[in-house]
Amino acid sequence: MFKGTTIIAVRKGAKVSVAGDGQITFGENTILKHGAKKIRRLYNGEVIVGFAGSVADALTLSQKFEEKLEQYGGNLKRAAVELAQEWRKDKILRKLEALLIAVDKKDTLLISGTGEVIEPDEDVIGIGSGGNYAMAAALALRYNTDLDTEDIAKKALEIASKICVYTNNNITVETL
Repeated sequence: MFKGTTIIAVRKGAKVSVAGDGQITFGENTILKHGAKKIRRLYNGEVIVGFAGSVADALTLSQKFEEKLEQYGGNLKRAAVELAQEWRKDKILRKLEALLIAVDKKDTLLISGTGEVIEPDEDVIGIGSGGNYAMAAALALRYNTDLDTEDIAKKALEIASKICVYTNNNITVETL
């Protein structure tokens, strides 16, 4: 688990949204930044990634992932598998500590440095210190309201920010 952030992806019908909080925490008890953007659009805006973990590591991995997307013509699953393999095998990359959520119009994936590329059973996935709180809230909202994905993701993060000290309510949402 990575302390200091919460990322959630919510898919419903033809829409998918990824949201992240803006808090960057240094150590156990110092908040350095309230408005960080941990959500990025890649591959001409067709893919959204959210990251949890070390910021420098996550940015490095986002850049590597974008290279893989370019190399494989925007094929999200293929790019994710290739990134995970390189991440696990490369002597330098394997030391990077981060998790990525990546989505496109069809797929939602969790990518880790231990080689996992996981497509969740549910249409909701959360990572980071508040990821489980946000995921529980998003599942409840998804199945019990008529809210769209953007509103579900935002409200789920708002709920997580009331529980997790490493999550704030300065929320960024991107939707496809």
